[in-house]
Amino acid sequence: MNPNAKRFQSLKKVTQIVYLCQLLSFFLAGLPLLMGVLLNFLNKDEVAGTWLASHFEWQIKTAWVALAGFALAGLTFELGWSVFILIPTIMLMTYRIVVGWNNLNADKPVKED
Repeated sequence: MNPNAKRFQSLKKVTQIVYLCQLLSFFLAGLPLLMGVLLNFLNKDEVAGTWLASHFEWQIKTAWVALAGFALAGLTFELGWSVFILIPTIMLMTYRIVVGWNNLNADKPVKED
């Protein structure tokens, strides 16, 4: 395997780890989500111009939307509205993780809807 192919496989592994971090955030609060988005930002330049770049953008967007949803749910907890924000946020995160991971395993980019 040539060095470029090895590096690409390494970046694909990073992408898998970020999806795993997003999944773990359901059980371990926001820390894995933040770790995942940090991995995205640290490796973003290396995936530029490849189909993995679409996954990084997808993952970054997923993280920011999830963090905003969780923060808003926390802010509205006292009002009793948090469940109405938290459920759609979790459903959206689940959808984006499943779609992204399936496309990654098929070696395909993620296309925004």
